Amino acid sequence: MMQQDQLLPHLFRSEYQKIIAVLCHYFGFEHIEAAEDIASDTFLTAAETWGIRGLPDNPKAWLYTVARNKATDYVRRGSKFKQKIAEGFATENDCDDTQIDLSDQNISDSQLQMMFAICHPSLSAEAQIGLALRILCGFGIDEIAEAFLSNKETINKRLFRAKEKLREQKVKIVFPEPADIVNRLGIVLKTLYLLFNEGYYSSCQSATLRKDLCLEAMRLNYLLVENKQTNLPEVNALLSLMCFHASRFDARIDDNGEMIRYDDQDRKLWNDELIAKGKHYLNLASKGSEAGKYHIEAAIAYWHTVKTDNAEKWENILMLYNRLLIAAYSPAAALNRAYALAKVRGKEKAIIEAEKLKLDSNHLYHVLLGYLYTDVDNEKAVSHLKLALKLAKTPGDRSRIGKDLDSLLSNDCK
Repeated sequence: MMQQDQLLPHLFRSEYQKIIAVLCHYFGFEHIEAAEDIASDTFLTAAETWGIRGLPDNPKAWLYTVARNKATDYVRRGSKFKQKIAEGFATENDCDDTQIDLSDQNISDSQLQMMFAICHPSLSAEAQIGLALRILCGFGIDEIAEAFLSNKETINKRLFRAKEKLREQKVKIVFPEPADIVNRLGIVLKTLYLLFNEGYYSSCQSATLRKDLCLEAMRLNYLLVENKQTNLPEVNALLSLMCFHASRFDARIDDNGEMIRYDDQDRKLWNDELIAKGKHYLNLASKGSEAGKYHIEAAIAYWHTVKTDNAEKWENILMLYNRLLIAAYSPAAALNRAYALAKVRGKEKAIIEAEKLKLDSNHLYHVLLGYLYTDVDNEKAVSHLKLALKLAKTPGDRSRIGKDLDSLLSNDCK
């Protein structure tokens, strides 16, 4: 059972954005700050009350009840609310408790509608992603700033402007017309992809893997798959990718929070059920006429769940990375391709390709070169691992790199 000091942060991550989505749907974007305040105050009340009285029998239901009561009080007694929009609500809504519906179905509907409302064409892609991460996924400002390689002040200003734009445009939190779905689905999927990646390799300095973020991204992606209008090949491809990656969670991190290299993972810990689900969604994704970025990445992730290492496996992975770099280049994909190249053609050729990337400020770049130079030029391997150690952000990464460095130095002394 989860400890009390762990439960509230877990519930904040899983339930905060659900409460926000329902309240925003009820209040509209015009009063988004009120929705955020009510949700935040609900969790503050929980922290104060549970610390004194202990956990309630059903913590999640307790949160929803308190949020509903606070929202109802805001509607009925908030003077600011009454002065500005009470008349409108009197004709459009009877402000009683039943209208603030926190049922599972309404939460799902509200979040799905919120995904598309936030991804409105009047906003820039960065504003859409930032706002979605904040409201829909419950990211903190620090986490969003880290994801965008920016700072808190810039992110706060961006989110404020985005909210103002949605108010000015009078954007409604409703499901878009069929013709608009495809146009706005791409940014929705990009947001979920970023959320999953933040969990899969966290920028948080205290953790390398954050399963809660990954599971949240998978849950939101599943909402899209379950809806007939958004159950499209690229949606299934992204969910397939997430399932394949999630299948190796337990093998990627050891008990000390250190990353375990792919070659050293205990393949008995790979989750066969999630691998099967990944195959299922990848098969559904193949029904489309085009294979995009998520299709290719899902195929790469599939081959990584093949437990037997052989030439066919790594040749397929290398071929897929070649396709991915043409379709959607990224430094991370280029680094991973260099690793696959070493498996197929040897370390010397991989070193040549890797050094062309010149990602000198990226610790994973130096980790890769440390691996590639090991037993080729151990002096250079040591140099790169020292740089990686200096640049690494998480304790788990630093510990792993430090052990690799110590092992290399120890072997050189023999």
